Amino acid sequence: MSIAKKILVGEDSSVIINLTKNVLAFEDYQMKAARNGKQVLELLEKEKFDLILMDISMPVMDGVECTRQIRASEDEAISKLPIIAISGNIHNHTPEEFRRFGFDDFIQKPLNYDKLLATVKKFLS
Repeated sequence: MSIAKKILVGEDSSVIINLTKNVLAFEDYQMKAARNGKQVLELLEKEKFDLILMDISMPVMDGVECTRQIRASEDEAISKLPIIAISGNIHNHTPEEFRRFGFDDFIQKPLNYDKLLATVKKFLS
């Protein structure tokens, strides 16, 4: 039996956190949530993750700034992590802009959980 993949979700909405946790658990992924970019960075210092789902708009530190800091990390286990942007304003940015921000992929809110799982599996299989 393989070890469950760990996903860090940076998201300030409790509803989205809980729904995402249930969907990911159904596929045997472990999930931890952080409510802002600062908490994401703190968790990355303490634990290893396989992928990050990152909301663009969060309090304290937004997902774009948090991703920039992750990509700048000297620890390759952190800087090379796949990061998937989650945004309700996805049409405000082009795919090239999301990649320039450091994201590997992006998902539109409201979340389509089939698309979320397919995108996660694309990076973790």
